[in-house]
Amino acid sequence: MGEHPSPGPAVAACAEAERIEELEPEVEERPPAAPEDFDPGNTGYISTCKFRSLLESQSSKLDPHKREVLLALADSHADGQICYQDFVNLMSNKRSNSFRQAILQGNRRLCSKALLEEKGLNFSQRLIRHVAYETLPREIDRKWYYDSYTCCPPPWFMITVTLLEVAFFLYNGVSLDQFVLQVTHPRYLKNSLVYHPQLRAQAWRYLTYIFMHAGIEHLGLNVVLQLLVGVPLEMVHGATRIALVYVAGVVAGSLAVSVADMTAPVVGSSGGVYALVSAHLANIVMNWSGMKCQFKLLRMAVALICMSMEFGRAVWLRFHPSAYPPCPHPSFVAHLGGVAVGITLGVVILRNYEQRLQDQSLWWIFGAMYTVFVLFAVFWNIFAYSLLDLKLPPPP
Repeated sequence: MGEHPSPGPAVAACAEAERIEELEPEVEERPPAAPEDFDPGNTGYISTCKFRSLLESQSSKLDPHKREVLLALADSHADGQICYQDFVNLMSNKRSNSFRQAILQGNRRLCSKALLEEKGLNFSQRLIRHVAYETLPREIDRKWYYDSYTCCPPPWFMITVTLLEVAFFLYNGVSLDQFVLQVTHPRYLKNSLVYHPQLRAQAWRYLTYIFMHAGIEHLGLNVVLQLLVGVPLEMVHGATRIALVYVAGVVAGSLAVSVADMTAPVVGSSGGVYALVSAHLANIVMNWSGMKCQFKLLRMAVALICMSMEFGRAVWLRFHPSAYPPCPHPSFVAHLGGVAVGITLGVVILRNYEQRLQDQSLWWIFGAMYTVFVLFAVFWNIFAYSLLDLKLPPPP
């Protein structure tokens, strides 16, 4: 196929996939037949002949397009058997591998060429293809995304967060008359958005500290990583999932500081940024052979170098003599909290494109671990500071 038509067969196939998901309530609530009726030996498979007879008996309840795809699923199994779980996944609206496989192979409408072989694409189509190869490890997922992406809604979350961070930084720069190392200004910590250990009872500070940065050097790297990594990830996985990873990294970062670096304040969005970037890099490593992005080794090295430089800057600043003793400079532990979220919750989310997270056991395991950590940190903040008789810096 020399040119990607619009609308093309692939788009039509995707539209049919969406129609398949809108099954009648009676079909979704109760499968048309129990597995033992078609699998007396309890092998987990049913014959294609019995599967066809099942479809024939239920044809009046199925949309013709749905019936065609289900028949195509039977045709795609040359061994004469169909996994019953594949059938259940289709009928119960689970977006699983079997669902996408039935659309891609069974319906036989998506282009058989790899996306990289397509010619005559306009700029937006090339951009979508580039994002697909940047973030997704499997060709079937890349084709699915390429044909279904409509840019509606756009990647609004990362863009909005970035604009707010830049706006707050410019406002503080004007009000403090300082843009480089703003954190050294004596009035910097008086801002009600900064997390400060003396004001840890003000719960909003565990989140709003992302809008305050130590200086333009701190803001610059975070903004670049948010736009170069966060926006493509949001285009593929959606605002809800990316916001979940980002916010979880932000909260984990401030809570980690309150537990491990109890006397230090926190500023900057590094917790959320490191959660996204570490999840993306871990996903690339785990799917190395499937990721087809260009110069992936070099780009991973550059990303790691940038992250290391930013982390080194944060460590240096933390132990540099404070401009307003006895309060120390902001902590670097939030970076580590973000990385921990990225390689646990973040990896699970990025690995399961178009699949429901509640169907993944690792999602529940890492979700439970994150919940336990949050509860532990909350109780730590309530009781540990007084029990340890810790000398905190005075409130700003």
